[in-house]
Amino acid sequence: MSTREYDLIVIGAGPVGENVADRATQGGLRVVIVESELVGGECSYWACMPSKTLLRADAALRGARDVAGAAEAIDGGVDVAAVLSRRDRMVHEWNDSSQVEWLDGAGIDLVRGHGRITAEREVAVTSSSGEATILRARHAVAVCTGSAALMPDIAGLDGVRAWTSREATGVREVPTSLAILGGGVVACEMATAFASFGTAVTLLARTGLLGTMESFAGEAVAGSLRSAGVDVRTGVEVAQASRSDGGIALRLSDGADVVAAQVLVATGRVPRTDDLGLASIGLEPGSWLEVDDTLRVDGFEWLYAVGDVNHRALLTHQGKYQARAAGDVIAARAHGGEVHAGAWGAHAATADHEAVPQVTFTDPEVASVGITARKAQEAGRSIRVLDVDLASLAGASTYSDRYAGTARAVIDTGRDVMIGATFVGPDVAELLHAATIAIVGEVPMERLWHAVPAYPTVSEVWLRWLEQYRD
Repeated sequence: MSTREYDLIVIGAGPVGENVADRATQGGLRVVIVESELVGGECSYWACMPSKTLLRADAALRGARDVAGAAEAIDGGVDVAAVLSRRDRMVHEWNDSSQVEWLDGAGIDLVRGHGRITAEREVAVTSSSGEATILRARHAVAVCTGSAALMPDIAGLDGVRAWTSREATGVREVPTSLAILGGGVVACEMATAFASFGTAVTLLARTGLLGTMESFAGEAVAGSLRSAGVDVRTGVEVAQASRSDGGIALRLSDGADVVAAQVLVATGRVPRTDDLGLASIGLEPGSWLEVDDTLRVDGFEWLYAVGDVNHRALLTHQGKYQARAAGDVIAARAHGGEVHAGAWGAHAATADHEAVPQVTFTDPEVASVGITARKAQEAGRSIRVLDVDLASLAGASTYSDRYAGTARAVIDTGRDVMIGATFVGPDVAELLHAATIAIVGEVPMERLWHAVPAYPTVSEVWLRWLEQYRD
């Protein structure tokens, strides 16, 4: 057994852990990162990158079919084999050598194996061969282990070998039929992807789709999925699962049965802290780790939790944002410096309270940031809701012959600033950052009047919002 000492130990080498380690290293600390799987983590190999790759071919085809002149050149649907081959290239055949090279170049040490906290500022790492390494931190330990798929307590589910998002994005042979449990982002995106592959998809959701967003977003996605042949059933739960001659049989809460070749569970996420050694420091194994805005775990001056594991915003870009803050903060504190919120260097993470941008890559795309009108009303805010039919814009008419979409802005009338925005329509992801800037920057509505959108573009939605607000 060997023992090593570092300034900072980072557990988890996904994008979050990499960014914590990189910022702390740039801040002059000696850093080691611990990883039991692939350097690059969930996003690189099983989530963001492969899932968006699986969705892209069908989105490109839809875009071409909606424009005369291009539509006539389209013959056939998605080439599934080519899509899966492109996915394989995107994830580098699940080989992390290039990511390891990046760590080397950044001056960050890597220890492969499963890391467990065994004492204050101490992590024991067990390799796949059983070799043990003890790591001790002079200053801090950062937990960046992310989250895993929640497997609901459904009778018989354990015995049917259901997929999680990992198996879905890593699919080698596309099933003839697929039942998806859930109505969130993963469920809707995978329903979109597999329907484009020719799979008969049944989507089973306890409530409506995309329930945390504006209601019209989920309604638009549900309608589009049904048009694509997906059997969308809301208001139902799975009561029992079992193997049958036809595949996997699901008994629903309304008494109906669904049989599919495969089942995908997409009902939520749980923190990857169950085997992290939390009990050794008085924390509950399997729990989310609560943190302050510097990402330090409540009650511990040396322990940080960054990304999904703290349950603030389960999104890669928000985790990386937190990571930049945490790395700077850890380095500043290690050098005896002060931490100032909002500084370019050491700072606190505040953008994941009410200004979280997110894109759902369904048909239509859904892009949102800030809070919904319902959430604002529940909080007692004085608001005004501005809705625009995107198809009415000149830019939309030139973009597509069948453009359909909606954009909503939520305005805090007491402060005359935007606090929420939602776009639903083709390729609306690229509209999102302007709204994010307006919300985070708290730009007064009267000032936005002088930010003139180019013509003819879909960005002219900003002019329509402002015209409504002035009336």
